[in-house]
Amino acid sequence: MDAAEKTIALFTTRVRQMIIQFEETKKENEELYAMVDERDTAIKRLEAQLTQVHQDYDNLKMARMLEITDGDMESAQKRLAKLIRDVNKCITLLKV
Repeated sequence: MDAAEKTIALFTTRVRQMIIQFEETKKENEELYAMVDERDTAIKRLEAQLTQVHQDYDNLKMARMLEITDGDMESAQKRLAKLIRDVNKCITLLKV
């Protein structure tokens, strides 16, 4: 085998190696794109869930605010009256 044939054989071998490496890289790239698409889908689903949970929380909070019973109102009035008495005591102490 002369030098030209050796060079051609070496070149052919290197080209085949590059083709094999290209195919492996191409396959890995497709797998990575599939993983990214999967993650994007999961992220969109989780964002939709989060939005729904926020809406549910806001609705529950609003319902709780509207659900003031007589006991809650009476309790709030007593606390407010006590706070007013405390403020009045403080005012009288400051006047002295």
